Amino acid sequence: MSIIFPGAAQIDEAAALLAAGELVAFPTETVYGLGGDAANPEAIARIYAAKGRPANHPVIVHLAPGGDPGYWVRTLPADAQKLIDAFWPGPLTLILERAPHVPAAVSGGQNSVGIRCPSHPVAQALLSAFSALRGGHGGVAGPSANRFGHVSPTTAQHVRDEFGGTVHVLDGGAADVGIESTILDLSRGFPALLRPGHVSPQAIADVLGVAPRLPDGSDATAPRASGTLKAHYAPRTPLALLPFAAIGPLLVAHAAGEKKIALVARASSAGAWASAPDVHFIAAPEDPQTYARDLYGLLRALDRANVERILIEKLPDSIEWIAVNDRLGRAAAAFEAQE
Repeated sequence: MSIIFPGAAQIDEAAALLAAGELVAFPTETVYGLGGDAANPEAIARIYAAKGRPANHPVIVHLAPGGDPGYWVRTLPADAQKLIDAFWPGPLTLILERAPHVPAAVSGGQNSVGIRCPSHPVAQALLSAFSALRGGHGGVAGPSANRFGHVSPTTAQHVRDEFGGTVHVLDGGAADVGIESTILDLSRGFPALLRPGHVSPQAIADVLGVAPRLPDGSDATAPRASGTLKAHYAPRTPLALLPFAAIGPLLVAHAAGEKKIALVARASSAGAWASAPDVHFIAAPEDPQTYARDLYGLLRALDRANVERILIEKLPDSIEWIAVNDRLGRAAAAFEAQE
């Protein structure tokens, strides 16, 4: 079924709500964002309150196509401009030094700020309309439109499932990318990947001529960034991420359980478990882009499937899978303390 995108009147209404300090959920190519005026500390506080988000966990400022990133940062380095030229509009967030007039609340009190320009046409229309109301310098703070730590939304219905009728939602169909933007830090004089996403480390290296530092837990000076806490992106159903050799014994032990157990694995690994009567089997996508696009919808569907537990086959430990591995690892971490 095709989605009829919001018309000009709906876009103008949503922009007016933002200008009045209210919140608007809007689609991007990555996930749906919960938007508020990035220059209004009260609107930013409403975002944190609605999500139940810690006040020191920064949000990303979304800019209209043709917007001025230099308005939001102290300086715009040459490397930042190269990346903007290569990947904007698109799923790349840049962390740079925050301009003094930008509210510290948008950055969780830090001196840095994350900025990006999304490629979804509804997001672009909303950002352009709102920026016009702000003299060309409007930006929308927009973390994912879900309760903090929960699975991110990739459809308007996911947002409604989270917030009911308390948030104004623009429906732009299902997200094409399906996981949050790549976050690259340029605030310290070198490129460092803080959150992997659709824009790969190799693509960044091809533009800059140098590979970004990869996240390995040892970068103690890295600024805090969206979605980088150890436990994040988690469903409500307990989830474990394991090699298939470790999953088999758990399935055997579960055979007498009252509820089914969910298994997300490659069909070649699952074997007879794919048709076992007490297993809710989902064939895992074979390529990282499809897996990323489908991941959050899959986790939300499993939350509704009345299963006892979700077991997910561990993916290859390669650079192609870095973004999906990141999201699955953080989702599983939310339940590790319960093991």
